Amino acid sequence: MGTLVTLHLPPDSPVANLPWIITIGALGDDEEWEPLVCGPYERPHALALAQAVVADEDLMAVVEPLLPLADAEAIRDEVALAKSGAPHDASTDDLEAQTFDRDQPRRTTPGRPPTEAEVRAGFARIAEKLTSAG
Repeated sequence: MGTLVTLHLPPDSPVANLPWIITIGALGDDEEWEPLVCGPYERPHALALAQAVVADEDLMAVVEPLLPLADAEAIRDEVALAKSGAPHDASTDDLEAQTFDRDQPRRTTPGRPPTEAEVRAGFARIAEKLTSAG
C-alpha cells in the first residue's frame, strides 16, 4: 500500500479552486527513478487519481496546488517568499492558513477515480479559469 500526501485545507479555502498536480515517486530510497509529475487537475480529481494509483503499490503520491503565475517577476517573488520561510499572504491564495503535517498522516476519502471524460471536462474548467483570470 502506498502513501498519499496533500495539504489539509479548511472547507472554505480558496486554494482548493487552484489547479492541482500529482507527483508520483518511489516510496522508499531503495528504488532510483525520476518521479512522474502530471496534471493539472481539479483537486477532487487529483486526490482520487492519486489514491487509485498508490492504493496497491509501494508508491508515494504528493498532491499539491499549482500556482498559475503569469510572469517571471511573480515567480521570483514566490521564490523569495519560499526562501524566507515567511507565510504567504492573501494575494497568493492564503496558503498561510494551510498546514502540511508530516507527523500526523491524514486519511482522505477521495472517492472513485474520475473517468477520462470527467478529467477532460476538468481540464476545460481549469483552462477557462486560467485564461479568464485577470
